[in-house]
Amino acid sequence: MIVALGSDHVGYKAKQTLAKALEADGYDVVDLGACSEDRADYPDYGAAVGREVSSGRADRGIVLCGTGIGVSIAANKIKGVRAALCHDEYCAVMARQHNDANVMAAGARILAEDAIVRMARVFLATPFEGGRHADRVAKIALLEQD
Repeated sequence: MIVALGSDHVGYKAKQTLAKALEADGYDVVDLGACSEDRADYPDYGAAVGREVSSGRADRGIVLCGTGIGVSIAANKIKGVRAALCHDEYCAVMARQHNDANVMAAGARILAEDAIVRMARVFLATPFEGGRHADRVAKIALLEQD
């Protein structure tokens, strides 16, 4: 599975830790920046990860900023992206099972790096349940046509 990662400067350290953990788990990681702790604008990285997932070049994406809010908003502006802001492993499971989320967002000022790694592993390993949830996800996709 190819996983695109992106963060602003606040999420940089957590992204580096996450990239190493996911590579050790056997995932192909594409790091779209930021490349340091120098000031970086979260919309650029949320959108970059969204585009990578929307295009099919990545199977999933994970975006990080201080709270996860900004990058999730930016990623969700890209057609075909369903970015879910997650605060714990339960949210990560539900985002995949019920919403078929293809991007996970998290806050590097809110969560410890090890918690982000655990959430990401759960997010990436959890399948979409389909069934009644597929109809709801289809309704979300229709909203992009408005």
